[in-house]
Amino acid sequence: MKKILSILVFFTVVSMNAQEKEPGIPLEGMASYYHDKFEGKPTASGELYQKDSLTAAHPTLPFNSLVRVTNPENDKSVLVRINDRGPFAKERIIDVSRAAAEILGFVQEGVTRVKIEVIE
Repeated sequence: MKKILSILVFFTVVSMNAQEKEPGIPLEGMASYYHDKFEGKPTASGELYQKDSLTAAHPTLPFNSLVRVTNPENDKSVLVRINDRGPFAKERIIDVSRAAAEILGFVQEGVTRVKIEVIE
């Protein structure tokens, strides 16, 4: 039973990763944003985090990928560029900069459900 469960988890992860990398195929999940304390700290790509830039962290997408993030609750969306790895919190699919979170309208809540679509 344990082996079957491991295989199922593996195929689920592979399937999700294939979807995330395929332009035009949306993926839904939870998003959070970087706290201001990360301002000026290096990201995984080597860039320094800037809360006023439209950037994001994703676990697998290549750096410099463009992603449209949409908040279905208010229908607001923003284009962000992937420059970091994460999120590391379970069930979250993307961490966005504070500027992106402000555009998406979830700074007060800290997390929200989003749809992401790889543009490039």
